[in-house]
Amino acid sequence: MAKEASKSGVRVVSSKTVFKGPVFSVVSDEVHEPDNVHARRDVIRHPGSIVVLAVDDSGKEPRVLLERQYRYAANERLWELPAGRIDEGENELAAAKRELIEETGFTASKWQRALFFYVSPGFLDETMSVYMAQGLKRGEAQPEEDERISIRFFPLSQAVQMAISGKIKDAKTIASVLWLEKKQGTAPKRNIVKR
Repeated sequence: MAKEASKSGVRVVSSKTVFKGPVFSVVSDEVHEPDNVHARRDVIRHPGSIVVLAVDDSGKEPRVLLERQYRYAANERLWELPAGRIDEGENELAAAKRELIEETGFTASKWQRALFFYVSPGFLDETMSVYMAQGLKRGEAQPEEDERISIRFFPLSQAVQMAISGKIKDAKTIASVLWLEKKQGTAPKRNIVKR
């Protein structure tokens, strides 16, 4: 059964869920897109995630809280910001607060939404909302059973260097760290290559 055209001009001719798991599902849709495109689109459906940019700004230079954990899909341990899926019925800020305490043990007295983006919109509808957390207070972490996380604060300048040099390989962390550098007004002018 065809669905009505959406506000963007897309009409779904047919849709079939080909996989449904605890974290995401995969659908295969036949669609009529704008500009007279008829195509099959296989899309991973995800409820969305939050990212926590926890910042200790009590010293001369802000420090960013990073965690290190093994990521099976990447087959390596990665430096990342705390992050997680938004549970059904949960709002973004509540999810951010929950993930920060679960993964790091910290709570924060000040929260600000910093960034919002699609992770990989070619085949995935997951969005990420980055919240900056300040006024940090240490507590006890409550990780999930399958999480083995170590945490460490890095000066912002060092985190930026890690992102630029490839020591941080996680996209949400790279984007967030560079956003913070720009917000702080410490971003150096970088040469832009024109082609």
